[in-house]
Amino acid sequence: MTRWQRHLAALACLSAAIFAIFWREAADVAGIWWNSSTFTHCLLIVPMIGWLVSQRVALLRPLTPVYWWPALLWMAGAGLVWLVGEAAGVGLFRQLGLILMLQGAVAVTLGEKLVRALLFPLGYALLLVPFGEELVPLLQTLTAHISMVLLHLSGIRAEMEGVFITTPAGFFEVAEACSGVNFLIAMLAFAVFAAHLCFRSWTRRIVFVLAALATTILANALRAYGTMVAAEIWGIEVAGGIDHVFYGWFFFGAVILLVMLVARRWFDRPANDAAVDVRELGGVPRFAGPAKAVLPVALAVPLLFAGWGTLVGGRSASLPDTMTVEAPPGWGEARVETMEWRPRFDGADRRLLRQFANDRGQVVTVAIGGYEHQAEGREVVAFGQGAIDPDSRWKWSAALPAVEGAKTERLLHPGPVLRDAATWYVVDGKVTGSARAAKLAGLKARLLGGDPRALSLIISSEERRGGRNAIKDFLSASGGVNAMADRALKTR
Repeated sequence: MTRWQRHLAALACLSAAIFAIFWREAADVAGIWWNSSTFTHCLLIVPMIGWLVSQRVALLRPLTPVYWWPALLWMAGAGLVWLVGEAAGVGLFRQLGLILMLQGAVAVTLGEKLVRALLFPLGYALLLVPFGEELVPLLQTLTAHISMVLLHLSGIRAEMEGVFITTPAGFFEVAEACSGVNFLIAMLAFAVFAAHLCFRSWTRRIVFVLAALATTILANALRAYGTMVAAEIWGIEVAGGIDHVFYGWFFFGAVILLVMLVARRWFDRPANDAAVDVRELGGVPRFAGPAKAVLPVALAVPLLFAGWGTLVGGRSASLPDTMTVEAPPGWGEARVETMEWRPRFDGADRRLLRQFANDRGQVVTVAIGGYEHQAEGREVVAFGQGAIDPDSRWKWSAALPAVEGAKTERLLHPGPVLRDAATWYVVDGKVTGSARAAKLAGLKARLLGGDPRALSLIISSEERRGGRNAIKDFLSASGGVNAMADRALKTR
């Protein structure tokens, strides 16, 4: 067996072990690629990485692979990223940790010089991590605002409520599918790939990528605007009958073509340019170590972090058998007819939903989801959890000024019916309206032995029943959100 064969065999075995240890993350990533239209393009990134490596094979053969012990630190860093994701219940970090771990396996088994030669394919692999859905509300709002400007410039009367636009032709929602996040993430992957192949100058590469992303955002707003204009001309049924997915990806292909045609005159990398300059990679390999010392440690690192993750995820603490919310002075429990609203608390150990009213006609609904510990599928902060159940007809409309630090937002139900909702998270005994702060508090509690319990506390009110002002008045009468959280957690 040649030296190259031994090192490639070691890489294959170490990678297989990593996949076996972190099979859940690998399955999650593959499932997202296959099932989510936002990340379907990742299925193409895998063969693209293979092609990038194949372009370097002939140039890499003269180089000498070594077992590179400094890459063990790389793998340890990857394990720490995974552990943070496991402790905080953040799938993005766990999946990023897996990709970084596989990159570290390449570095451990092939050495510094091969890593430098494969730097772009290795870096490009980071785009295999599903990320960017956090941008959906921002892109929805941006698309709606740009569409409004274009409608007014076209002389079409339009009114906007959050991400909902009303024109003479009908009522339109800039839904999550219309936010353009799938186009934006796919364009990022394409633009980075094209910038590497077509440009030598880093300035031109960066400008190209930024311009491509900006063009995609504007083009998506034009697509939404075009749909509303089509409704004005031919009617909303005809406009709505256009196949959204086909039209969208056809439009995206046209945007790619436009970007490449405009940028072509600035291409400065010849088509026959070498993928990597091996002359810069000569010399004696540094920091090489024997296989019998490096490989066992490389295998022990992921095992160590996987074991640590198992230990930090097992603790729980009891919640009260019945969580209660007391009616504050001036308020009483009520049953007032409103549009049905029920938040989503998947995996919660305790649930509470009560309605209160005062003599001024204000009505609020208080919802609590309690967790004795957080884990995958049972978290206070997760996609589809909280005030807006994706399976309901309630939709996010707009962000509102915070009420006592809460995540405050406006919801809309067809009708239309508006409802304001303020969300707080109680994690490790601390109350916050920030999803990021709640995740960090959960991470700290799991790693350092804090209180594993968590609550999601939501107070909401229909706009016609007081809305945001009713929420503020109810909180004030209750002594604040901290007092409410303390009473909810108090054992009776």
